[in-house]
Amino acid sequence: MSDTQSYGSLRSLIEHFIRDRFETKTEKLEPGSEAYLKLQAQFEPQAWLADAARRVSQLQVVTHSLKAIHPDAKGTNVYVTPQQLPTIPLVGSHCLPDAFEGDVVGNAAALDVYKFLKLSWGERSLLALALQRDADLLAALSPDPAEATQWVEAFAAIVEPKGAPTSHTRAKQVYWLVGDNPRHDQDYRLLAPLYSTALTHRFYEHVSPNRWFYGDDNKAARHALRDRREYEGGYIRYPDLAVQKLGGTKPQNISQLNSERGGQNYLLASLPPHWQSREIYPPRRNALGAFQRRPGVGRLVQELKAFLEADPVKNMHTRDLRDDLTAMLIDELMVFTLDMHSLAPGWSADEDCELADDEQYWLDPGRIHEDDAFAQARRQSDWSSAISDRAAHWLNRQLTYRSGLRMGDVEHRHWKQQIDETLRDFRHQLDELQTALDAEDEDTDAGDMKAGDANGGDVNSGDVNGDQAGALS
Repeated sequence: MSDTQSYGSLRSLIEHFIRDRFETKTEKLEPGSEAYLKLQAQFEPQAWLADAARRVSQLQVVTHSLKAIHPDAKGTNVYVTPQQLPTIPLVGSHCLPDAFEGDVVGNAAALDVYKFLKLSWGERSLLALALQRDADLLAALSPDPAEATQWVEAFAAIVEPKGAPTSHTRAKQVYWLVGDNPRHDQDYRLLAPLYSTALTHRFYEHVSPNRWFYGDDNKAARHALRDRREYEGGYIRYPDLAVQKLGGTKPQNISQLNSERGGQNYLLASLPPHWQSREIYPPRRNALGAFQRRPGVGRLVQELKAFLEADPVKNMHTRDLRDDLTAMLIDELMVFTLDMHSLAPGWSADEDCELADDEQYWLDPGRIHEDDAFAQARRQSDWSSAISDRAAHWLNRQLTYRSGLRMGDVEHRHWKQQIDETLRDFRHQLDELQTALDAEDEDTDAGDMKAGDANGGDVNSGDVNGDQAGALS
């Protein structure tokens, strides 16, 4: 390819991007109006490029970011290519391919500059050309060599840290022993770990289409499992996959890639071995009766009863100790809850199960993916409040059994309030996770429908509720 041909192709790409931006900005303006003419001057190619070279300093392309650790942290982000990292026999950023996607942090108003730098020309982006100080890019940007060089240097600086490396009080810091004597300060090195946003995004892109409830093969396999029939195909499943939300309602405040993921970040299960000395059996008639038979529960109830029977002085210390014992009982209740959640979903549908509906909603949430009527009833039920009320009555009965203690409405309200706070928070977290996963599933189904329409094929609506995410809710 000659120099003239190279210049023409690359220059056309640049001008086309700027023209598209201009047309988007002015689509609702009257041609010839003052606002239209002002934008027309701003989007004249050389004027826009000069402004972009100025605004690019508000952004930084990174592979490892700090705000994902804490949104208010103000310190150093870094850009490190996989080739710059040592190769070790563990999964890490060094495993990323050469064509990995970098993230961008900084002023969201300047993100159009990053979109410009992400434009592909041939097999390379404009950012890659800028980092290589490519002669074709220099020629395409400006006929003035000095001006073109200045702009390329500004664009290339987007991967450079802003200022000297710094940490922050809200960043993580770890003292790592590098010497032989743990009592000597000089034998430690202070590490400031950063969040590998490039690796996170690559992992997210790999997991999303291959999750247990995504893809035709996975859906067919799951339906076969639900119908108890054989299935010859295979499927991919990530057990105990967690979703971490970063940025709340404004994921763009963390980074650009985090915004593209809607703030969702997948976490594989990284759990220590769990030793179970006994089998976990589902309750059949009385959930709180089954909870009461757990070894730690009876001991805590007796400890709380003995403390109250001693008629302690009514002061802050007494209230704190009483609430501590109650909190330990609630912790046991949550462990019991999670043990029941570990059972195969749908166990409460067994004909031998006589649990009340509220207890089924509480202890068998996975059944929503197999029973649409159950899922709808569970969503409409205030089961967490009902369970809190029932648990408070249960605790009152335990404390007054063969005791001179008198527990009435006042004590019931106190226990219920403490239990309710924990259960409601637990339900809120699970519902929020379910909502996020359902939104993903809807986006995927919508994408499948669009693809089917584009190809002129028939699109099956599918079992929407049945195909939604398999998280607890």
